[in-house]
Amino acid sequence: MGQKVHPTGFRLAVTRDWDSRWYANKDKFPEYIKEDHTIRTFLTEKLRYASVPRIFIERASGRIRVKIFTARPGVVIGRKGAELDKIKATLNKKVGKEIMLDIQEVKRPDLSAQLVAENVALQLERRIAFRRAMKRAVQTTMGMGADGIRIQCAGRLGGADIARTEQQRQGRVPLQTLRANINYGFSEASTVYGIIGVKCWICLPDEENA
Repeated sequence: MGQKVHPTGFRLAVTRDWDSRWYANKDKFPEYIKEDHTIRTFLTEKLRYASVPRIFIERASGRIRVKIFTARPGVVIGRKGAELDKIKATLNKKVGKEIMLDIQEVKRPDLSAQLVAENVALQLERRIAFRRAMKRAVQTTMGMGADGIRIQCAGRLGGADIARTEQQRQGRVPLQTLRANINYGFSEASTVYGIIGVKCWICLPDEENA
């Protein structure tokens, strides 16, 4: 079997930037990593239905700035910012440091691989046929102007006794070409038969942001 490399890690420092931007000495490094993990885990769980493809963390002089990229900013902010204040208060208590939250809207969610994967996973949880969900996602993304897309589902598809992998692709998705602007996303669907993994690769035109 071929060895798979993570598409984002493969392109770090070439065409993709890190999701955390800070520097730490040896004694502080594990603490910062744990804080980042706590923040990401809490926000991912809390904002599961708010279409959040990316969470960016930055540190400066004891403060933590968290930028939340979302396709539905209204859900994150809430009425008069009430929901955002609640999230900020909970995070401050969990981490024990001052956290600043920024919300940035994702203009075209159909071109974000993470959001496409989450959308397919949510459809699988609602018992929609996996082939139909994948086909619809492929057509929508290609219609928005992507160069190519590949979606892969793995697990007990359709409630079958033996797990298998199915995929659909359209256009070009050159995974070994570092110049190519590949956007990668992964999500899990918790169905009554077990967990189904959904992976998505989208090749964006060069002028699109990753």
